[in-house]
Amino acid sequence: MATLSIKGVRKSFGAVEVLTNIDIELEDGGFLVLLGPSGCGKSTLLSSIAGLEPCSGGDVIIGARNVNDVHPKDRNIAMVFQSYALYPTMAVRRNIGFGLEMRKVPTAEREAAIQKAAELLQIEHLLDRKPGQLSGGQRQRVAMGRAIVRDPDLFLFDEPLSNLDAKLRVEMRTEIKRLHDRLGASIVYVTHDQIEAMTLGTKVAVMKGGVIQQIADPQTIYEKPANMFVAGFIGSPTMNFLSGTLERSGGTLGLRHGDALLSLPGLEQQVDAYVGRKVVAGIRPETFSSGAGQGTLTGAVDVVEPTGPDTMVILSVGGQLLTARLGSRDRPKLGDTMTLSVDTAAINLFDPDTGDRI
Repeated sequence: MATLSIKGVRKSFGAVEVLTNIDIELEDGGFLVLLGPSGCGKSTLLSSIAGLEPCSGGDVIIGARNVNDVHPKDRNIAMVFQSYALYPTMAVRRNIGFGLEMRKVPTAEREAAIQKAAELLQIEHLLDRKPGQLSGGQRQRVAMGRAIVRDPDLFLFDEPLSNLDAKLRVEMRTEIKRLHDRLGASIVYVTHDQIEAMTLGTKVAVMKGGVIQQIADPQTIYEKPANMFVAGFIGSPTMNFLSGTLERSGGTLGLRHGDALLSLPGLEQQVDAYVGRKVVAGIRPETFSSGAGQGTLTGAVDVVEPTGPDTMVILSVGGQLLTARLGSRDRPKLGDTMTLSVDTAAINLFDPDTGDRI
């Protein structure tokens, strides 16, 4: 396995710049997830790492080797695609080992590598079947097996689970996590699915418009988003944004929204420069709880959505709708006046002009 360094990478198609000054450092054995909406540049960045798209500027370094001018086949990488890219006329055994066959690896060595990968992925019983006889999850395992036998420095996954149904996605996500833990592999993984990003990555890079908005471990991305885009993109239901004026009364900070005042004891951010100014409070739905507390908001119940383990309640506070994830036993009625307490230590304040976290 190897480290990955991406330094000032740019990519343009004509006059359109699709990647702007990308800087990433991935440790040996790390799992980097490139996350963002469609068209944000994450697949283009993956292609640049693979050598399928030449960089317009900057450097891609795998291990100690600058690979800018190295052909894709000589970069010692392995890619797994969402389309599986299996040969339909070949049995699973040959599909897995075909790359080794083309590199003229001796038969005994090739068979040993195929068997080891098949055992790791629990597909030994499928080795003599053709791809058309396999389920989507089984095909993806074969595609992963083909990557594993190459023993690459770096694995590249391009939205490998997007063609699977919800149940299979969960199963394969677990499989990829297990694979990373067992192999200690260095992996770059592209997805638009935040659940995949949060559960798989040791490091997540959130992208928008060809620019990395934030790169950090998943917990930091979730708890301390760098800006309102990251805050709104991560989390389901999405983060609530409550605008208001920051006030200080008797040493206590509060957010004034119309007639409502949300006290902010325990706020970790340094916000003295923003007292008396407009700010936006980012509040995760799960930080609400029913009943009074140090920081509370009161409003009219607009929507109630029981989900089984939770109840989603949409509350109208001063004309703004806020979503709260409450316990399954919390079942208010439409139109009820409801008071919710907020874990104010988990609130993030943002500058309304820049969108950046204060």
